[in-house]
Amino acid sequence: MWNPLSWVMEVAAIMAIALANGGGRPPDWQDFVGIIALLLLNSTISYIEESNAGSSAKALMANLAPKTKVLRDGRWSEQDASILVPGDIISIKLGDIVPADARLLLEGDPLKIDQSALTGESLPVTKNPGDSVYSGSTCKQGEIEAVVIATGVHTFFGKAAHLVDSTNQVGHFQKVLRAIGNFCIGAIAIGMIVEIIVMYFIQHRRYRDGIDNLLVLLIGGIPIAMPTVLSVTMAIGSHRLSKQGAITKRMTAIEEMAGMDVLCSDKTGTLTLNKLSVDRNLIEVFAVGVAKDEVLLFAAMASRVENQDAIDAAMVGMLADPKEARAGILEMHFLPFNPVDKRTALTYQDVADGTWHRVSKGAPEQILELCNCRDDVKNKAHAIIDKYAERGLRSLAVARQEVPEKSKDSSGGAWEFVGLLPLLDPPRHDSAETIKQALNLGVNVKMITGDQLAIAKETGRRLGMGTNMYPSSALLGQSVHESIVSLPVDELIEKADGFAGVFPEHKYEIVKKLQQMKHICGMTGDGVNDAPALKKADIGIAVADATDAARSASDIVLTEPGLSVIISAVLTSRAIFQRMKNYTIYAVSITIRIVLGFMLIALIWKFDFSPFMILVIAILNDGTIMTISKDRVKPSPHPDSWKLPEIFITGIVYGAYLAVTTVVFFFAMTSTDFFSVSVVSIHAMRSSTCVP
Repeated sequence: MWNPLSWVMEVAAIMAIALANGGGRPPDWQDFVGIIALLLLNSTISYIEESNAGSSAKALMANLAPKTKVLRDGRWSEQDASILVPGDIISIKLGDIVPADARLLLEGDPLKIDQSALTGESLPVTKNPGDSVYSGSTCKQGEIEAVVIATGVHTFFGKAAHLVDSTNQVGHFQKVLRAIGNFCIGAIAIGMIVEIIVMYFIQHRRYRDGIDNLLVLLIGGIPIAMPTVLSVTMAIGSHRLSKQGAITKRMTAIEEMAGMDVLCSDKTGTLTLNKLSVDRNLIEVFAVGVAKDEVLLFAAMASRVENQDAIDAAMVGMLADPKEARAGILEMHFLPFNPVDKRTALTYQDVADGTWHRVSKGAPEQILELCNCRDDVKNKAHAIIDKYAERGLRSLAVARQEVPEKSKDSSGGAWEFVGLLPLLDPPRHDSAETIKQALNLGVNVKMITGDQLAIAKETGRRLGMGTNMYPSSALLGQSVHESIVSLPVDELIEKADGFAGVFPEHKYEIVKKLQQMKHICGMTGDGVNDAPALKKADIGIAVADATDAARSASDIVLTEPGLSVIISAVLTSRAIFQRMKNYTIYAVSITIRIVLGFMLIALIWKFDFSPFMILVIAILNDGTIMTISKDRVKPSPHPDSWKLPEIFITGIVYGAYLAVTTVVFFFAMTSTDFFSVSVVSIHAMRSSTCVP
């Protein structure tokens, strides 16, 4: 009941009770009660429908509550963050949102924590063992255990959130709704001004009759059900999307998805399965006296045996027995993966002879630099990497080092480059068909990946999305392709099928440039590195199994793997958009019809309407038109957009036509004997067939 359209109806109620009692007549209680009843009816229907439609989505949203690994009864298990209590031991690693205020334990490596949402610090801060971390901050680097010291409203974040009420930002849809409401109010205002001038200053009508005619325009012209119908339509749409595996965190994202014309998609885990395997036959060995199986064993040793990521799981899973990764050694220190070093490392002691060693696996460029390899070794390695990439294979490098000082902090001796492993991440079975459907729907899909350019092109070729892809250096104007040297960066981004070797800032910049070119841009992702772009995009979509950071930054969260859910969501969103567009045209046309038609009748024939009768018409109109929220419509084959001039012109044409037919009907009824003759003829026909 708190919006401009309802305010106008509330003004009408005040007019009915306060102004419509001239000439000694009592206040117009009928109209007052009727208007209030109409307001309450709309509000009640809106509340019930939104509650029913949103219940399923709310239940699914509960499944998206932040998870955390907690130590209970001597065992680690993944639990909802809501069960934490002070004293619990939790694990914090890259990509996790810290679930509660906690103090880092004394054993472990420092963390890089992004707490900009809490403190305004623009850069991640270093948290050493023993320091406190706050609920709601994000781990950007490192891994350590911590003890919970505060939860809920007692946390640093909770105290602030408890004091500040959440505010709704005025989005694109709200602006459209306001523009349509303002148009209807403006049309009514013009009609009322014309009526006041003609009735009181030209025709000198009675005060009470004039007030009734003004109430007619106010009550009949205001599309009081518009906010209800549109919000219920989106709530029902959100309910349907939740059944398809897409949970809507921001309701108006449904309307924006209908207009999405560019979808930037991450590759790993979205277009591909993110289930890696190693082709043993293609393993390349660089170290003397090392077998292919030993290269694989070193890679498995440099992996976590529990709480693994996809690469760690693949390495350990390739062993005959996963226990071999720690057989005969004592783990002294494990260096987890981080986006800067792009490698993991294990410092261990050989149980047999007590010597210390270190093994590392990671991005080939990082490992080659770590080992300070000769140019001929680098050239050979890059040739093999390119050969892998041409077959759509990723490369993983392995190195080893002696640690003579027997200390985890020892820099050790020289690193030795051991070999290269080919990793295969096959595309999902439905990715190619999904991309084909997206292109047919007018949505241009762009692959944005951190992988090598050759791998991106091979994946694009397999999926049928094109091979017109460029390295991230092209975004900085450092392209080595002669064909695109003269192209502006904006045009390059718009025409490209994808970019490879990108960092989080590149993804963000690509989305920003597309938005500046008036594209409605969607972005899919699953990792911490995708979070900035997900937040920036018009529709941020976190895929299944995304990190907490990605889910937090997104507008829609997928609960089913792959992109096929997005196609269903696009079609559903476009159907919802068609219903909303149909209703807005109806709302505009009915306002024009009431204002123009009833104004002409009141002024030409000096006919005084009963506001209560118009109230009945308004209730019947609103009640029937609410069914449009479940109307059967055909989704548009192209991205939708609000063309307000088209909606207003269409509504004016329809409304004028309806107004003219109403005036003609009234003229025929009051100024001709057409209906009288028809009635007499009918009586005559009946009497001639009666048996005496």
